[in-house]
Amino acid sequence: MRLTVLSFVSATALLAGFGTAQADIVIGLGTATTGPVAALGEQSVYGAKQAVADINAKGGVLGQKLVLKVGDDACDPRQAVAVANQFVREKVTAVVGHLCSGASIPAADVYQEEGVVMVTPTATNPLLTAKGHPNIFRVCGRDDQQGVVAGNYLAQTFKGKNIAVLDDKQAYGKGLADVVVETLEKAGGKVAYRGSVTAGEKDFSALITSLKDKSINAVYYGGYHPELGLIVRQAQEQGMKPQFIAGDGLNNQEYWSITGPAGEGTLYTDSPSAASDPKAQELIASFKKAGLPEPGNFAFYSYAAVQVIAEGLQKAGSADSGKLAKTLHSGSYDTVVGPVEFDKKGDITKPNYVMYVWSNGQPKMMAQK
Repeated sequence: MRLTVLSFVSATALLAGFGTAQADIVIGLGTATTGPVAALGEQSVYGAKQAVADINAKGGVLGQKLVLKVGDDACDPRQAVAVANQFVREKVTAVVGHLCSGASIPAADVYQEEGVVMVTPTATNPLLTAKGHPNIFRVCGRDDQQGVVAGNYLAQTFKGKNIAVLDDKQAYGKGLADVVVETLEKAGGKVAYRGSVTAGEKDFSALITSLKDKSINAVYYGGYHPELGLIVRQAQEQGMKPQFIAGDGLNNQEYWSITGPAGEGTLYTDSPSAASDPKAQELIASFKKAGLPEPGNFAFYSYAAVQVIAEGLQKAGSADSGKLAKTLHSGSYDTVVGPVEFDKKGDITKPNYVMYVWSNGQPKMMAQK
């Protein structure tokens, strides 16, 4: 499975980089096809590639074909800047990405300076749009919206209990954890333990001992699935079974591959699953036909970002990135995740987050109260 996925990604990147005709409209995809969250990046590649194929099958944009160039930033800030500069040199019209907030924020500065539109499908840190760059957009919500959902859940469900909040020191994880703490405290709750881990860390025995010493009942983790998966598994091995809660970085089958049955009952927040929307069924069917893993929200939102760019170019009547930016700030865009409209900062006007639970190896959306 892993070899198949990586081969697909490599082929996509290679094919996207050659044979581009002058009449083509070139867009970039900045994501992580290597590194600890490569599984999430692979989903974004699948989604963007399928969107390009579907749009081209219907005649393309402005009578031209879309061509996708994939840049691997490994969710690393410095590598993301290098990818952004490469896209600028290759004169892409727009960029889908980047995947991680820590990569998106520095890359956005490059795109702003060079006048290239960036539409991220998944970067949720509020700082990305706080600078007010007119050509930076996101089709997902923000951590100061997502974190509120988790913080209120903790305040209501674990009132009077011992709660720990952890993060991985990165832009996405720390930003999300800080919002959870703020929300929890505003609701009258208290954090019994606040700590951080290092991305890539493997042994969490000391951390788990500290959590046991504090008699922690619930643990919120701001970060991605590799570290939390190990924390959950190692905690159970040490006889500790608190309620674990995280953000949308947990929306990945690799989480269960790491935890096994220990991951049963883990909660996380994310946008409502696009898989339940009738518009998504064609995309799901195309993935299945191609022998690809069933798409998750990282694939759906990457597909949606390409749709937004394509519709924006069509409405602008030009493949000019400056005209595209102005166009995206007005009107509504029909996507696989529903209608998308942007505010002045480039954020979506109607964000929505719900709670999911890992059960029997699959994430399931919980009923909304």
